[in-house]
Amino acid sequence: MQLVVAGALVDDSGRWLMHRRPHHKHHGGLWEFPGGKVESGENPCFALVRELAEELGIEVNPMHCEPCGFAHDMAENGGSGIVILLYTIRSWSGVPAALEGGAIDWFEPVKVGELEKPPLDVALAARLFEKEGR
Repeated sequence: MQLVVAGALVDDSGRWLMHRRPHHKHHGGLWEFPGGKVESGENPCFALVRELAEELGIEVNPMHCEPCGFAHDMAENGGSGIVILLYTIRSWSGVPAALEGGAIDWFEPVKVGELEKPPLDVALAARLFEKEGR
């Protein structure tokens, strides 16, 4: 089972940051919450802080990572499955930039729902906005 972490960054205007995957990658061209794989023995929250620094060039205090929910895809045909842990982040230092390819943009909750996303990000967005009361 592969453990992945993702950050739902929200700005003061209530817009959410989404990352568009580079076209040459799996789910290329689809929008997702930024994040990445948790390394063996790594704390998920610290993995998210590391991933956001690498992908977006921002600094996040681990104390500002609020657990929000998770989504999983059980593997078929003996492959490994995936679990994504989503954290809400309301505070960080720096200006997010797409450092590893693709694109980033800020969206109102309704627009996030309309974006083409991988299946697990569809589930994560639904849980996030249900929890946020939107």
